[in-house]
Amino acid sequence: MSSTITKLNAPQTQAFDFQPSSELKLTPTPTLNTLIQKLAGFNTLTSALEYAAEGITGYNFYNAKGNLRAVLPYRLLKQNARDLAQRLLGFDLPRGSRVAIIADTSPEFVELFFACRYAGLVPFAMPIPVNLGSHAIYVQQLRGMLESGQASIGVANLDYVGFLEEAAVGVSNIRWVGTPGKLSEFPARNMELQPNHPDETAYLQFTSGSTKTPRGVVITERALMCNLQGIVRNGLEIKPEDRSASWLPFYHDMGLVGLVLAPMVTQISVDYLATRDFAIRPLQWLRLISRNRCTVAFSQPFGLKLCAMRVRETDLKDLDLSCWRAAGIGAEMIRPETLRIFAEKFSSAGFNENAFLPCYGLAESTLAVTFSKLGKGCKSIHVDSKTLIDKRVVTRLQADGRKQNEFVNCGRPLPGHIVKIVGEDGNQLSEMMVGSVLVQGDSVMTGYFNNPEETDKALKPGNWLDTGDIGFLFEGDLFITGRRTDVIIVNGRNIRAQDIEELAEQQPEVRSREASAFGINDEDGTTTIVLVIECRLTAATERQSLITRLQQLVYMAFGVNCVVELVPPHTLPRTSSGKLSRFAARQGYIQRTNLTGQLTFVESSDR
Repeated sequence: MSSTITKLNAPQTQAFDFQPSSELKLTPTPTLNTLIQKLAGFNTLTSALEYAAEGITGYNFYNAKGNLRAVLPYRLLKQNARDLAQRLLGFDLPRGSRVAIIADTSPEFVELFFACRYAGLVPFAMPIPVNLGSHAIYVQQLRGMLESGQASIGVANLDYVGFLEEAAVGVSNIRWVGTPGKLSEFPARNMELQPNHPDETAYLQFTSGSTKTPRGVVITERALMCNLQGIVRNGLEIKPEDRSASWLPFYHDMGLVGLVLAPMVTQISVDYLATRDFAIRPLQWLRLISRNRCTVAFSQPFGLKLCAMRVRETDLKDLDLSCWRAAGIGAEMIRPETLRIFAEKFSSAGFNENAFLPCYGLAESTLAVTFSKLGKGCKSIHVDSKTLIDKRVVTRLQADGRKQNEFVNCGRPLPGHIVKIVGEDGNQLSEMMVGSVLVQGDSVMTGYFNNPEETDKALKPGNWLDTGDIGFLFEGDLFITGRRTDVIIVNGRNIRAQDIEELAEQQPEVRSREASAFGINDEDGTTTIVLVIECRLTAATERQSLITRLQQLVYMAFGVNCVVELVPPHTLPRTSSGKLSRFAARQGYIQRTNLTGQLTFVESSDR
C-alpha cells in the first residue's frame, strides 16, 4: 500500500457483515407489506428508507443455483447503515467527501451506500472486473475513477480489495482502503446524524464510457427523488402487490436507480441474481420471476437474447411468467427482432408480449427520460432507409422491397421533463426529422464532477442536456436511431455504425456483439470505415474469404469501401456494463496500425 494511505488503529468490535450460513434457514422478505404504500413525499433517500424500515419488505440475494444466500429487510438496512455511518464519521471527513465502493451484488454494498448518505458523504459505485484476465486494465480503470472522483475512502469485499489496494497506490486523496468487515471494526462516533438536504449531492454515477472516457455524473437528492417518483408513479405505476427481480449490476445506473433504489422508495421486495451468475445461468433470473411471482423486471436487450439462446423445451415446463407485467427494456439500442424472438420462445411459459416496456434514459438524467405505455408491448415503425440517410427525414415505408430501418417507440417524457430534437445549427426540428436528442427537467445532472469542460459540452443554455443520441419525435413519442458519435459521415452520407455491425453479425462466422464499426480520418481528410471482427477462424483462406465477403456486403449495402480487421476473441474493449466501446475499439485499432504501419485492406496479425 502507498504511504499516503493511513492505516487507522481501532479496537475490535462486533462486525455486522452478512455471512452466508448453511445452519440458518433463510426466508425471503414477503411481497405484501404491513405498511401503507407511499410513492411520493420523500425529499431524500434516507427519509425514504426511514419509512420503508417500518415495514417487512426488503432485499433478497440468490446464488447461481437459485438458492437464497442473504436477506436484508429495509428495517435491518436502516439499522446497519446508521451504525456504519457512525464509523465513517470517525474519519473526520468534510461533508460531501467521496467514498468509492466496488459494487458487487451484495448486502454490504447497499449498507455502505446508505451509510454514506446518513454520514453526509457521497458514494460512487465502481465496477467489478468483467474479465479477471485483464488485471492491469481493471486496476487502471479503478485508479482513474479514484482520481476523477477524488475519493477519500475505498471499500471492496475480499474478492476485490486487492485490486482496489493496487489501484490506490499513488492516489494522493485516498485516506483508507479496506473491506466492509474491517470498516465495521472501527469505533462508532455516537454523533447525531444530520439530515440530508435535497440540493446536496446524493452520489456520483460514472458513465459506462461506451464512446468516451468514464466521467462522474453529479446527481443531487432532488434530481434522484424526482426521477424515482416519475419512474414508480408514471412509468411503472407500482402497486402494493408488486415485486421485482434483477440481474443488473449495481454499478450501472439502471441497476442502481431502477432496481436498488426504486424498490426501496416504494417499499416493495426485490430478488437479486449476481450479474456474473446471470451470464452463466441466465434462466435462473426467469426462475426467480416465476417462483417468487415477480411483476417488474428490467433487462438490457442482450440479456433477453441470452435467455432465448439458452432455453430448452424442458426448461419451459417449469416456468410460469404470466405474473410479469412490466418487462422493462433499455440501456442500449432496442432491436425489435430480439423482443420478438424472446416473446415467441417464452409464450408457452406464460410470457405476454404486451409486458414489454421499452424506455429511454441515461445517467446524465439520473436514469429515466421516457417510458412507453404500460401493457401495450413494443411498438415500432418501419422507415425508408434512403430518405433517412440522404435527407435525415423519417418517411414511413409505403412499398415492399425498399430498404428499411425499424425503430422502437420509447414513449413520452416523464412529467416535468421535455425532449426536443435539434439540427446541427441548434434549432429545433419538427416531428419526423432526425437530429440530436436534448432533454430538460429536474432529473438532469448538475454536471460532471470536477470536469467543467465536459460539463459545458453536455449542458446547453437553459439547462438542456445534450444526450449525444440521435432520434426523432413522432406523435409526441421518442424514437432513438443511434448515437451521434456512432454516425460515420462518408462523402456527406450519414452511415450508422450499428447498421454495419448488424450486417456483419448476420454472417455465420460472426457472433453477436463481436463486431465494432467506426470511422477513421485519413491524411487527406477523407473518412474510411473500419470494421473490427473478433474471429475464431484459423485457416488463412477462410479468414480472407470472410474479409472479402464483409467488404462486398458493406459496399453493396452502403456504397462505401471499408477496412476489415480480424482480431482474436476478447480483443474488443467493453464498458463496465458489458457494451462494446467503439471509442476504445477505434483507439485500439489506431495503436495496432501505427505499430504495423498497415493502413490497407488487410487483417491484423494475431497478437
